[in-house]
Amino acid sequence: METKMAPSADKDACVIPGGFTVLSLRFSEDDSAAALHQVCVKEHRVRSESNTHRPADRTLFVLNVPPYCTQSVLSGVFSRFGVVESVDVCVKPGAADSSASGVCKLFRAPEAQCFRVAYVVFRSAASVSAAKRHPPHDPLIVSTEERPVRTGLHKWIQQYSASLVKASSLQAAVDQFMEEFDKRKQQEAERLQQEAEQQQEDEEGWVKVTKGSRGAKARPHTETANQRTLQKEEKKKQRKELLNFYSWQHRNTQREHIAELRKKFEEDKQRIAVLRAQRKFRPY
Repeated sequence: METKMAPSADKDACVIPGGFTVLSLRFSEDDSAAALHQVCVKEHRVRSESNTHRPADRTLFVLNVPPYCTQSVLSGVFSRFGVVESVDVCVKPGAADSSASGVCKLFRAPEAQCFRVAYVVFRSAASVSAAKRHPPHDPLIVSTEERPVRTGLHKWIQQYSASLVKASSLQAAVDQFMEEFDKRKQQEAERLQQEAEQQQEDEEGWVKVTKGSRGAKARPHTETANQRTLQKEEKKKQRKELLNFYSWQHRNTQREHIAELRKKFEEDKQRIAVLRAQRKFRPY
């Protein structure tokens, strides 16, 4: 199936500062008297972005996307220029948001009802050039008979119906999550038990040390082993210290030595006094 490409109209294309081309949107063919909505498109080229899902030569960056234009709607609108592979709608420009990758697919955050940006990926690079050459006086139709866009009460009913979750699907998701959780807990318990067996001391106080991962030093984690390690580190730290290197260190050492001699002298005086009181003092 061949896709018709828009005719070349470079002279009619409306290009504004920044390299953006202005395209007009009309909600339906019946609204010929209604005002048109303008969007700005540009070829997506960002050096800092490494997203392989947005190839630079086949991605069209769209600004001022109205709230009623979803991914499927934009795919139908821009299919006029060529085959659309994917459409990514975001609140603001930037890399794809992967924060909700771990969230259950059954529960989705409500979409922001505001004007957004979109990244339209075509199959061919010529489709991007065709969209940039499209004149603004030829509006793109959003809602057609083949792809109608629901509004008003019908849209609210559709959104409410889509928000309901089947009990069977929810139960299957819960069962799968609990199975994965139990499996992780069992693996963690087995790992801890294996480490405890490897670090257990024998009757003579020896600990069996096994080889760990490459580049990591395996050592026992018992209380006695940790104390010995701390003592070794403390002795190593004391050996590195420079004793009596500065004059103030020498004065402090002499002061401490004199204080220790005085303390011993006072202890000897007390001991002699006790012996005299017991009449057991025999100096000769």
